[in-house]
Amino acid sequence: MRTDAKRSALTGFWRQLPFFVWLIAVWMLLWGQFTVLAFVTGVVIAIFVTAVFRLPPVELSGRLNPWWLLVFVLQFTAALVQGSLTVAWQVIDPRRQPGVAVIAVPLVTDDDLIMAHVGITASLIPGSLVLETDRDRRIIYLHVLGTRSDDDVEHHRRAVQRWEERLVRAVGSRAQLEAVRSARAARGRGTPAKDAAKAPRASGEGNA
Repeated sequence: MRTDAKRSALTGFWRQLPFFVWLIAVWMLLWGQFTVLAFVTGVVIAIFVTAVFRLPPVELSGRLNPWWLLVFVLQFTAALVQGSLTVAWQVIDPRRQPGVAVIAVPLVTDDDLIMAHVGITASLIPGSLVLETDRDRRIIYLHVLGTRSDDDVEHHRRAVQRWEERLVRAVGSRAQLEAVRSARAARGRGTPAKDAAKAPRASGEGNA
C-alpha cells in the first residue's frame, strides 16, 4: 500500500510538473527578469499557488510535441520584440494616434489550460490585454492597440487564433489537434470566424 501511495504521488507530481514550470516561467516573464532571484521567487509563488490554495489538479493531455513547442517559444520571443517596437513607434509617432478596440476572439477549444495559456500569451505581447474569458462560448475579449480598420481587427483576431493553434500543436490532445486543423481549413475557405468556431467542442477528452 505504501509503495502504491508513493507511486501515485510520483505520478501526480510528474503530470503537474509542466504546469509548475509554466507558473515559474510566467512569473519571470511578468517581472521581465531572468535572474536567480526571479527564479527562486517564482518557485515560492508556484508552491504557494499549488499547495496553499489547493487548486484542483490540471489534467494534461499527455501529449508533447517538442518541435512545435520550440516553434511556439521562438515565435513568442519574436512577437515580444516586434510588439515592443510597434508599441514604441505608435507612442512616438506624431502623425497619428493608434486606434484602440475591444475585440472578441472565438477559440476552438474550451480546455481550461489551453484557454489560460492563450490569454496569458496574448496579454504578455505588448499592445494587447485580455479583459474577459467566456469559457462556455469559447471566446476571449481583448483590448488591442493599432486598430484603425476592420482589417486590423481581423488581423489581431487571427493572430490570437494562431497562438491557440500553436499551443494545441505543442501540448494539446489529438482531438484538440484535429479540431484546430478543421477550424483552420474552414477559415481558409473563407468561413467567418464566428462560424468556424462552431465546431464540436474539443476538450481534453480522447487523449492519445
